[in-house]
Amino acid sequence: MTAVLILAFVTLQRLGELVLSRRNTRRLLAKGAQEHAPGHYPLIVLVHAGWLAALWLLAPGRDVAWLPVALFVLLQLARLWVLATLGDRWTTRIIVLPGAPLVARGPYRLVRHPNYWIVAGEIALLPLAFGLVDIAILFSVLNAAVLFVRIRAEERALRGWN
Repeated sequence: MTAVLILAFVTLQRLGELVLSRRNTRRLLAKGAQEHAPGHYPLIVLVHAGWLAALWLLAPGRDVAWLPVALFVLLQLARLWVLATLGDRWTTRIIVLPGAPLVARGPYRLVRHPNYWIVAGEIALLPLAFGLVDIAILFSVLNAAVLFVRIRAEERALRGWN
């Protein structure tokens, strides 16, 4: 039952983030922003949906290791910091508003792409909380491959506008 509650929380969180992202994307596009490199976005969705589906399939009924859960919770605090720092500029897509300065406060003064570090940690930690080492490894590798493409595309987009 505990695994189901944890997975329900994460699922609702991700759905809420998609709603927030769509709202922010619409607002940014209305201000003249442009989306860059949308071709890889379905792969990101596939990796994240596959990760969550694998957890829903395999985790219910398993024992919960609380250290990975605690670390996952800390990552949620870091995620909130990223969301608060970016505000209306946070999206799940690469949306660039021409002339807008790069965000250099909050976690962005510490690391270049804090949200991607957080996501990488989440993708590894949550399966480990249920003893699913193979799922942690598989989706960490898939996420790293997608992030390789994503970060290069995002860097190109940001260099082109700022």
